[in-house]
Amino acid sequence: MRDLSRMFAILVVVLVASACVTIHIYFPAAAAEEAARTIVRDVLEAPDAKPPNEPDAGPEPTSRGITPLIMPAVAWGLDRLVAPASAQTPDLRAESPAINRLRASMRSRSAELVPYLRSGAIGFARDGFVEVRDLSDVPLRERSRVQRLVNEENADRRALYQEIARANDRPDWEDQIRETFARVWVEEAPSGYWYQDGNGNWRQK
Repeated sequence: MRDLSRMFAILVVVLVASACVTIHIYFPAAAAEEAARTIVRDVLEAPDAKPPNEPDAGPEPTSRGITPLIMPAVAWGLDRLVAPASAQTPDLRAESPAINRLRASMRSRSAELVPYLRSGAIGFARDGFVEVRDLSDVPLRERSRVQRLVNEENADRRALYQEIARANDRPDWEDQIRETFARVWVEEAPSGYWYQDGNGNWRQK
């Protein structure tokens, strides 16, 4: 029995050690969506959603049936496996002085954009930016102001997507961050706002 336990322990160590290979860093889609939703709600001044209820932890696993010899081997192997995996799958960082400045700038502009978003003069484009949609109901004297607001908002949004990617040392994530924000802007937009669907057609929410 003792020899069997030793062999099992050795087998566990070998298997775990062989699993400790380089793990690719994938785009953290869930973390990106959470960060985007927080920022978009802040800019649009939407209330934060209630956090989901934490699931019950359930009964703790028992060590019955595992010999004292195997336990240290399993613990060592799991530590070797989990630590590199955790290091390779970081949460998305969405806070920095530059990001916070951009959020404040967009938040302060939001009140100026709201009347034009409500009227449909401008809308949320499918690429994560805002776009002039229809200026027919906007007085001539205000049209240059609308275009200026759109340009300023888009400059901040472009910089925001770039800064989030830069804060995570992953400039290659910028397109995916922008795509995530594009979807979240529409999802969090109040009823009545206009947005572009996947084919570029304008629709009212």
